[in-house]
Amino acid sequence: MSALLDTEAIESQLAELSGWCLTENRNAIEKHYSFRDFPTAFSFMTRVAFIAEQMNHHPDWTNIYNCVDVRLSTHDVGGLTKLDFGLAQAIDGTL
Repeated sequence: MSALLDTEAIESQLAELSGWCLTENRNAIEKHYSFRDFPTAFSFMTRVAFIAEQMNHHPDWTNIYNCVDVRLSTHDVGGLTKLDFGLAQAIDGTL
């Protein structure tokens, strides 16, 4: 099981990411992605799905036409862990 990160670690990890922000309750990070069309958004989600499966760490996300909203949190510990920031980096690496 992953360990919860403290506020200092969260801020440090967040500073290394582009476009990700803490949710209001500070127990998840989220990012909005916009693509040129639905097939491009869906292709992005497919690439992310394979990465998430390999990491055994899965996003909460929504897709409406060309937009994908991603929220990451480690549910079994109720907050943010290194897994969330690792997956965020991997997601951004698919672009």
